[in-house]
Amino acid sequence: MKRIKDYLSGQPEKDVVVKGWVRTKRGNKNVAFIALNDGSTINNIQVVCDLQHFDEALMKQITTGACLCVQGDLVPSLGSGQAVEVQARNIEVYGTADPETYPLQKKGHSMEFLREIAHLRPRTNTFGAVLRIRHAMAFAIHKFFNDKGFFYLHTPLITASDCEGAGEMFQVTTLDLDNLPRTEEGKIDYSQDFFGRQTSLTVSGQLEGELGATALGSIYTFGPTFRAENSNTPRHLAEFWMVEPEMAFYDVNDLMDLEEEFIKYLVQYALDNCQDDLAFLNKMIDPELIARLKSVVSTEFVRLTYTEGIRILEASGQKFEFPVAWGVDLQSEHERYLVEKHFGKPVILTDYPKDIKAFYMKQNDDGKTVRGTDVLFPKIGEIIGGSEREASLEKLNRRIEELKMDTTNLWWYLDTRRFGTCPHSGFGLGFERLLLFVTGMANIRDVIPFPRTPKTAEF
Repeated sequence: MKRIKDYLSGQPEKDVVVKGWVRTKRGNKNVAFIALNDGSTINNIQVVCDLQHFDEALMKQITTGACLCVQGDLVPSLGSGQAVEVQARNIEVYGTADPETYPLQKKGHSMEFLREIAHLRPRTNTFGAVLRIRHAMAFAIHKFFNDKGFFYLHTPLITASDCEGAGEMFQVTTLDLDNLPRTEEGKIDYSQDFFGRQTSLTVSGQLEGELGATALGSIYTFGPTFRAENSNTPRHLAEFWMVEPEMAFYDVNDLMDLEEEFIKYLVQYALDNCQDDLAFLNKMIDPELIARLKSVVSTEFVRLTYTEGIRILEASGQKFEFPVAWGVDLQSEHERYLVEKHFGKPVILTDYPKDIKAFYMKQNDDGKTVRGTDVLFPKIGEIIGGSEREASLEKLNRRIEELKMDTTNLWWYLDTRRFGTCPHSGFGLGFERLLLFVTGMANIRDVIPFPRTPKTAEF
């Protein structure tokens, strides 16, 4: 079955069938013009109805939001704005939409209001564009890694290990919360739970990804991850998607090369395949969007150590909300200053203090820093976080002891350093952070179909 996108890019033809939802209806006593959209494109197709051939009661049912099946001829358009239009012969109303109660009328709606009706917001131009771009970016991620010989590894969503060590995990249980079993010490008896132990939703597939990389060479994961972090900000979700490649035999320089190649590939893919949607978002949401996307593709990323970055921030004379000193974790305002004000291009920061980074990052010889890499982008700050991984069992164990981590659930991870350890690296790209950049949207809740945030799990 042809969709509206196909008809708009095709030639006039007889006896076509067009199906979709009414965006607008206008006209006079002789003719009605219906803008129909089926989600395949940002552009509507115009349906022209000679009213002497249509029942008045039928036409009254055709209001914004109604779903129609239109039979007619695809003819050259006499009006401006479209090359072709449908001269309707027959219209079937699949579903009506009461104008008194249908919330998406022809007017501007705030993003906050649209989040309250997330089940309907994909029918708006903005969210149709965002969701089509989201699809294109997901496809491009798989294509990029497949073409480079990576293997797609499915890592578990339910896990007994906390990859990041932050403890902000959603628990998974089948225990009766009104009658929890207890041990003799009065603690919850997880041995009676479904998995016989305490389990949670994953915050990252990285640790399992490393297992895949030390067997298959180069793998990537791409799936949902979960953080029970009580953050009500435009940059945080409780459920989001992560892309996490892991590569055996990559050092930190190989890693940075891949990070830059990957992000440029995705942005170029959007520019090549999402022109109509990007043009709409550039016009309606962010007038600098397309120029910013093109600049990322055409520029070489700056590579900078954390220590040099701190020096630049301290010498900037800029008054930051969060003070800057060596050893602090950089905030978004610091990252954006380096990218937007100082360099005017994306930055890859390296060699972070080990005390602010995860246990698995490879330690430098100075004993103070690790081979972590953060890719910083305009408008959003960090878009990728990665590192060369610590390959030495001795150093990894020492770091785990320093952090007083419980290794009960990490024995399998440590085995990769016991049996044929190798240099390896990986990174994580927050998919929604990428989409913020590619779409120009300001709030991360507006680049995922159904956002999950503190106190919000609707739809």
